[in-house]
Amino acid sequence: MKRVTGIGGIFFKTKDPAATKSWYAKHLGFDTDQWGAAFTFRKNEDPDKKGYLQWSPFKEDTDYFHPSEKEFMINYRVENLEELVKLLREEGVTICDEIASYDYGKFIHIMDADGNKIELWEPIDEIFDQLYQKTEE
Repeated sequence: MKRVTGIGGIFFKTKDPAATKSWYAKHLGFDTDQWGAAFTFRKNEDPDKKGYLQWSPFKEDTDYFHPSEKEFMINYRVENLEELVKLLREEGVTICDEIASYDYGKFIHIMDADGNKIELWEPIDEIFDQLYQKTEE
């Protein structure tokens, strides 16, 4: 079973997320929305299919990264999140919450050995295909 299949997103704290998104849009050409910006890639095993990576600035006082004290959190794309969580529990990894399911995938948070909170995401990329196809029309 594959565990991590790639980076799913980069999340970081900032004083003013709206100003940060504007700066990145103006100076680096990011196409931002309420969550940040999404980047697409083609899947190696099926180049006709897209995958998505999320870039998101959060308010500096967010507790979404808690219990980590870090200014960032990385989201990793995974396959079969439920089985992976079972393995991680057996291996003694700290699991921060329960699996949350949404129309665009399943999520859970864990802590690494350095105290970084990590988000694991089993994506449903086809939902993003539909969302971004609508905005491009």
